[in-house]
Amino acid sequence: MLFTRDRDALRRYYCEAWRRHRAGEPLEPLAREVAAVIAEHPEYHALLEQEEAALGREYLPELGETNPFLHMGLHLAIREQAATDRPGGFRAAYAALVRRAGSAHEAEHRIMDCLVEALWRAQRAGRAPDETAYLRCVQALARGRAADEPSRASDV
Repeated sequence: MLFTRDRDALRRYYCEAWRRHRAGEPLEPLAREVAAVIAEHPEYHALLEQEEAALGREYLPELGETNPFLHMGLHLAIREQAATDRPGGFRAAYAALVRRAGSAHEAEHRIMDCLVEALWRAQRAGRAPDETAYLRCVQALARGRAADEPSRASDV
């Protein structure tokens, strides 16, 4: 279900996963993952409990607004990347950053900057994301450096 271009269908999926989770109903694996991410974001609970409001809301980055569905989707993407180790080496960098950050949730928030940058650059260039540059960014975070800080030969 998460592979759709229908914004309302995607938002309904999040709302339904959250409703079913709160009701203690059985969830399919993907819905369980979605509900787990939602559970970590109490600031979005009220929105997701009002499906019609969630469906109609626009989020304008130029006004400093964060799209909660995009934010939670990035968490899910990062978790999938760690589970599948794609790009190769991501899982190790993710694990190192989780240790450094103190939690998977905080590590994912840090990784989001790398992921959004990779997606933005790819979209601007009209090509697939540069997985190598993305991985380097995450590895730099795992080593405790800003992604744009040069590495030393001893770090390789």
